[in-house]
Amino acid sequence: MADWHRFNVTGDGVELAAFSYGTPGESTPDKPVVLLVHGWPDSHHLWDLVAPQLAEHYRVYAYDTRGFGESDRPEEVAAYRLDTLATDMFAVLRAVNPDGKTHIVAHDWGSVQAWETVTTDGADDAIASFTSVSGPNLDFLGEWAQGKLAKPTPGNVGQALSQVASSAYTAFFQVPVVSDAFFRTFGSDKAWSEFLHLIEGTPRENAQFGPTLRDDMVNGLKLYRANIRGKLARPNPRPTRVPVLEVVNDHDIALRPAIYQRTHTHAENLWRKRSTTGHWLPYTNPDYLAATATEFIESVENGSSSKPNSIDRAHVTGPAGELIGKLAVITGAGSGIGRETAYALAELGAEVVLADIDLDAAKDTATECKGKGVLATAYKLDVSNTKSYAKFAEKVRDNHGVADIVVNNAGIALAGSALAATDEQVDRLFAINLRGVVSGSREFGRQMVERGAGGHIVNLASAAAFTPSRDLGLYSASKAGVLMFSESLRAELAEHKIGVTAICPGIVHTNITANTQFAGAADEAATRAKVDGFYAKRNFTPDRVAADIVAAIRKNKAVVPVTPEAEFGYRVYRFFPWASRIGARQKLAN
Repeated sequence: MADWHRFNVTGDGVELAAFSYGTPGESTPDKPVVLLVHGWPDSHHLWDLVAPQLAEHYRVYAYDTRGFGESDRPEEVAAYRLDTLATDMFAVLRAVNPDGKTHIVAHDWGSVQAWETVTTDGADDAIASFTSVSGPNLDFLGEWAQGKLAKPTPGNVGQALSQVASSAYTAFFQVPVVSDAFFRTFGSDKAWSEFLHLIEGTPRENAQFGPTLRDDMVNGLKLYRANIRGKLARPNPRPTRVPVLEVVNDHDIALRPAIYQRTHTHAENLWRKRSTTGHWLPYTNPDYLAATATEFIESVENGSSSKPNSIDRAHVTGPAGELIGKLAVITGAGSGIGRETAYALAELGAEVVLADIDLDAAKDTATECKGKGVLATAYKLDVSNTKSYAKFAEKVRDNHGVADIVVNNAGIALAGSALAATDEQVDRLFAINLRGVVSGSREFGRQMVERGAGGHIVNLASAAAFTPSRDLGLYSASKAGVLMFSESLRAELAEHKIGVTAICPGIVHTNITANTQFAGAADEAATRAKVDGFYAKRNFTPDRVAADIVAAIRKNKAVVPVTPEAEFGYRVYRFFPWASRIGARQKLAN
């Protein structure tokens, strides 16, 4: 167990067990104060792995909320109403920091209680900031649900039903005798540890609970019975001026990200960070949570953080795009698919880092992205230079944070006879198209794994990867390598909740066709013009590929053939490979 030191605080008619982290008297008095608040079915031991990291910078306290751990356990359900719990929290705040403002980091029902507290009169005088993890404001949630059902469009109904399904367990928790008996029977440390490991991969050694877990499970059900039905049926949303960071977990078993859509209408100073993490973040990803909370607290205390862009991009000023707070890196972003993908991700609120061998072109893309209200930075990058790529990835991490989305788009084309191509042409093709993708995936993939909060890597392959052609043999080989590498990397990174997608466009008109070299062509310029003209008439534009890239990220797709001919070719190669081989004999420029 962590180095906690107990003292008592009198709440609203109950004795609360409060704890300071570390040896009393050793903390520097002028350090900011942080209060950690647990949820169901936890106690202050939820924070055993987070508190030591926060204690490097702050004076850290926690307490067992009423009914949990070492605190008093009132019998009546009404004693667990949120207004009473907010009174308890104010009492603890006065005890740990009577003359200043305290930063709150809260999880699950602790976060629900903290929302009640920050929307109560007097919060501005006692609370410096609130980091909310996996616990909504129930009044906001009730308002959101009623709004969705009042306008029963397919999208609204779908979001509401998704949340109802995720929260179905709360109906069971409302049945006193049955649910109490269930947790009396199955509420052991080992069973709960295995449950957390099963649903979100929580390391078993991280799930260390206090000795009162079984009793906390049963008694804590009163939180649901005292608050859920009343708050959802008669919501009373109130505003707050306290700076709030919502940590949204895409793989939260209980809460869907959509329920946070309207928080900005009541929280005047709101930030949001979203990642492919699960509900019990303090157990499963304590390092990520500690770093996120520290960065936010630092930004509130000092007006900026050591990684200013990370928090700046998470600031919510209106209806939030689904990628607000995320960082996307796109190579080959100066034109074509890369540029349109940057625009699409910026529209959804992502900060974009744009790399291209043509820096001026990347800057032009960045200017357009900034016009969409997001942070955008351009860098010069030759993806074929492995050492330069590694330095670029380090610079991105140092200046912007760890990328959430990486789009390895940079590429070139080489057509014509494989036998006629020069060694220089072949080496350059594979260095850019395949080695560049491998470098980007490896460099940023390592950072994502180390952070432990998931992510997504998109690699641009091509329909040529599964459509053999006598005139595209070398290009097809480079893109087939991208496809198989992406499939394999997807398997490797799945346990880290990092998705990998191979995008396989067919005939898309970009400037690549106008710059394609045709090995062995008698009149290369004429051949290039003819092929480019055909692509132009096809008129499948890069923005349509970008839309498929965004959809692939949303749905974590493995392989995405984009154009109709790509989808057709993908199926032909899988089921009728002999037909692909016959088609491969046709000349590209005929």
